Amino acid sequence: MDLEDTLWTVLGAGLVLLMLVDVFRTLLYPHGSGPLGKAIMRGFWLASRKLRGRGSAIAAPLAMAAAIGAWAALAAIGWALLYLPHLTTGFVHGAGVPQGGDFAEALYLSLVTLSTVGFGEIAPVHPLLRLVVALQAVTGFGLLTATVTWILQMYPALNRRRALAHELNLFREAAGPVGVLSLDPGHAARLLESMAGNVALVGIDLLSFHETYYFREIDQRGSLPDTVAYAQELAAQAQRSDNPELQFAGRILAAALDGLADVLRGKFGHSGETSSDVFGSYELHHRHLRGGEPGSH
Repeated sequence: MDLEDTLWTVLGAGLVLLMLVDVFRTLLYPHGSGPLGKAIMRGFWLASRKLRGRGSAIAAPLAMAAAIGAWAALAAIGWALLYLPHLTTGFVHGAGVPQGGDFAEALYLSLVTLSTVGFGEIAPVHPLLRLVVALQAVTGFGLLTATVTWILQMYPALNRRRALAHELNLFREAAGPVGVLSLDPGHAARLLESMAGNVALVGIDLLSFHETYYFREIDQRGSLPDTVAYAQELAAQAQRSDNPELQFAGRILAAALDGLADVLRGKFGHSGETSSDVFGSYELHHRHLRGGEPGSH
C-alpha cells in the first residue's frame, strides 16, 4: 500500500476503535459512559433548554437515537475506509456487477456487511479481508442487540424514578402538613425505610444509566426534581420524633438522600455544600417544564 492507502487504513481503524470504546463504556462498563454518547446526550439536553413544555420532553429519546446513529455511522465509515484500498484487488464481483474502486462502493459493502444482509455480489478473496468482513458482521449483530438491550434497560430505571416521585406526592397528600408525625411511629418508620430503599435504587440507576438523568417529565407528579425536597422534610420530621424507631428510619432516609445528592454532585455537576443545595440545583435544572421557565445550571 502507498502512503494514501495507509492513511485511509489508519483513519478507518481509528473510527472503528472509537466506536467500540464508546459502545463498551456506555453499554457494558458499569457506571461508565462513552465520550461520544455523553457529548450527544449533553448536547441535546442543552439544546432542549430553549424549548418549552412537551417539546423538550422528546430531547432525550432523540439523543439516544442520535447516539445509536453515530455508532452505526462510525462503524460503517470506518470499515469502508479499511476496504477502500483493496476494492480493486482484494474483492471479486459477481456477474453483471460493475467493479468500482471509489468510497461509495466501499461504503455500500460496509453497510451491507454491518447490517448482516450479505448480498454476496462482492466477496473478499484475501484471507485477511475475509476475516475483517466476518468481524464486521459479528460487530454489526452485536451492536444491534446491545442497543436494543440499552433501550429496554432505560425505561425500568425511569419508571422507578417516577414511582418514587408519585410515592412522595401520595404521602404528602395523605399525611398532610403534619407529615410522619400524624402516623403511628412504627408504621411511619416502615414507610420511611421503604422510601429510603427506593431513593437508593434511583441513585444506583443514575450511576448505571446516566442517560436517564436527561429525561424530563411532563407530569409534575412523576417528576423527582419537584418532589425530592419533600423527602428531606420527612427525614427531618422523623429525626425530631421522640420514637427511637422513627428516628432511626429518618436517619436511614437522610443517608439515602445524601447518597443521591452525591451522585448528582459528582456525576452531573450540581453544586452545593449540602444535599438541600444540590437538590435545589437539580430542581432548577428541570424547572423549565413547569410554566415555561428556562432552566439554569
